[in-house]
Parts: sequence; structure tokens; C-alpha cells
Amino acid sequence: VQLQASGGGSVQPGGSLRLSCTFSEFMGYYGVGWFRQAPGKEREGVSCVSRSDGSTYYADFVKGRFTMSLDDNKNTMYLELDTLKPEDTAVYYCASFDTIVLGTCTYYGREYWGKGTLVTVSS
Repeated sequence: VQLQASGGGSVQPGGSLRLSCTFSEFMGYYGVGWFRQAPGKEREGVSCVSRSDGSTYYADFVKGRFTMSLDDNKNTMYLELDTLKPEDTAVYYCASFDTIVLGTCTYYGREYWGKGTLVTVSS
């Protein structure tokens, strides 16, 4: 499985972006998610979907500001980033896994990662 993320860019605080991630094959069987890594920090889960019940998990630091959606027919998933803050600056990665634990971004099994797209929030 190959993934390609796009949509990053530079915005001012309070601005919005829409990230897209296209998969090379049908992704309906895989857990999927968005992760990010800020300079000097470890990678962290932002939002993930477990296929066990289709629910979407959001990390506390993005709840109410980011929205993840899937279009399995187009093999694409999205992350809407609203009310961006300087601390949201990071490289954002999309990924898919055999399993994502329900209600988390903890994953198991095979993992596939896109190359990442940079989001910079600065005035």
C-alpha cells in the first residue's frame, strides 16, 4: 500500500487547511490515521479510525478544531484543520495499519506511512 499526503502549507494563527491522503488501493479493511511530528518532538497521533466500529478518535489537543473524514470509494482520507495554532506546526503524516485499537491511535501489525506534508502556523 502506498500513501500520498498533500495539502500542507503556511497559514496564520486562526487559519485553516485541508490535508488529503490518497491510497494506492482500497483501504476499507485497514485502520487509518493522521499523525504529526513537530521539530524536536516525538511523533504523536492526531486522529484515527478503527474499522471495528468506524468511530473516529481525536487527540485532546485537536478536539473541536480538526475533523477527519474518509472516502473509501476514492481511496482518500482528509483532515480538516481549523483554528490553527502555532503549536500545530509539524509534519503531518497519514498512515494505515492492520489494526488500530478502538478509541486510540495505538496500532498493531503491518503499517504503511505516507511521506508527510508540512504545516506551518505563524504570524
